[in-house]
Amino acid sequence: MNYIGSKYSLLDFISGGIAKVVTPDKSLVFADIFAGTGAVGAFYKKLGLKIVANDIQYYSFILNRHLIQNGSKLNTSLFDYFNSLPEVEGFVYKNYCAGSNSGRNYFSDHNGKKCDAIRIEIENMHKRGQLDDDNYYFYLASLLNSIDKYANTASVYGAFLKHMKKSAQKEFKLEPMPIISGRKGRVFNEDANSLIKSLHGDILYLDPPYNTRQYYANYHVLETIARYDDPALKGVTGLRTNDDKLKSAFCSRRTVKKAFEDLIANAKFKYVFFSYSNEGLMSPQSIKQIMSKFGKYSCYTCPHKRFKADKEKTAPKKETVEYLHCLIKD
Repeated sequence: MNYIGSKYSLLDFISGGIAKVVTPDKSLVFADIFAGTGAVGAFYKKLGLKIVANDIQYYSFILNRHLIQNGSKLNTSLFDYFNSLPEVEGFVYKNYCAGSNSGRNYFSDHNGKKCDAIRIEIENMHKRGQLDDDNYYFYLASLLNSIDKYANTASVYGAFLKHMKKSAQKEFKLEPMPIISGRKGRVFNEDANSLIKSLHGDILYLDPPYNTRQYYANYHVLETIARYDDPALKGVTGLRTNDDKLKSAFCSRRTVKKAFEDLIANAKFKYVFFSYSNEGLMSPQSIKQIMSKFGKYSCYTCPHKRFKADKEKTAPKKETVEYLHCLIKD
């Protein structure tokens, strides 16, 4: 998934920096509490660590619930069945497809109806006991990961494109998410600053938003497909009416420092690692000042290509600096 702030391309840098401070052996508990699409947690699950993952967005919870908490014994035989379901004019079609006269053009009419059909059947099979929890989250994560590839957007859902781009015109096909081998972890769907008070472990990895872009606004369509809760929508883009509560304090210059310091102060972990960019709301000096209050501080840097939406990809990517701030707590 082409995701704002994804650390997939930075895994070597992050894991290398962590290894310089602590050896990530299988006895350790590794927590990733702004987990996004789960790239970092899945990496350390493969290494045999016990993973605790969290994200306040429900679509992210679903992705991580599968990647981190599922084992290898899953029923992978139902993809042909789901792909053969007849179209349904459900919530996705009625609210995100041009043919329904919704005024929105996030998916082709066919793909919106196929998404509805699969989403409804996954839910019904779970209610009937034909899918246990692990398989329910496996197929639901697979749906979110798959449908995103057919979205008629410039990578995020803050807006849709007027004309259907080539990838959005292709016929939707449900494909399986990867199944990650390793110890079963635990996944939460909570505010990180609240959750941290009840967690404890060895390695804490923090990757909060860097800037003013709120994730709930940029991925609201995936949130609705994940929840499938018939929400009231507002505006041209169809934002979920009641999702303002998902606003992150890390996306405001006024609140970010306090939120960050509270997180560090309440962290019951020996090793804390904080990913951030030189384009973030907090300066490297501010971060160093806060983290140094709680123990021994160090930092590693890496040049990185900034995330760009599809419509910007014809121009050269601007290079930024990615920081891995490290703390050994007293």
